[in-house]
Amino acid sequence: MAEDEQDLLEDIGIEVQQATEMSQISNSIIKETADTYSSIISNNMNGVMKFLTSYSIILTIPTLVFSFYGMNVALPFSHSALSWAITILISVLIAAVISVDFWRHRYF
Repeated sequence: MAEDEQDLLEDIGIEVQQATEMSQISNSIIKETADTYSSIISNNMNGVMKFLTSYSIILTIPTLVFSFYGMNVALPFSHSALSWAITILISVLIAAVISVDFWRHRYF
């Protein structure tokens, strides 16, 4: 090979090496950016899931109270004319107490 061709070959080798380094740098930047977006999305999803879980716990309380009063056993206030209103009052009070406690602990 002539001297000009050897110089051209060395220049091509240097250019390939620089292109490889630049592609590795670009790849690492893209990977870090994707990880950052993934972390942000994960944090937002954690907040939404915490809110939905708290909300479902509060909605479960009246279901539990009404299911106890739906059983065929002797329960307090079961023969009273106001048993339905008392059951609703009990479930609303328990749900309100839990809601206030969740609000204080910033669950929603």
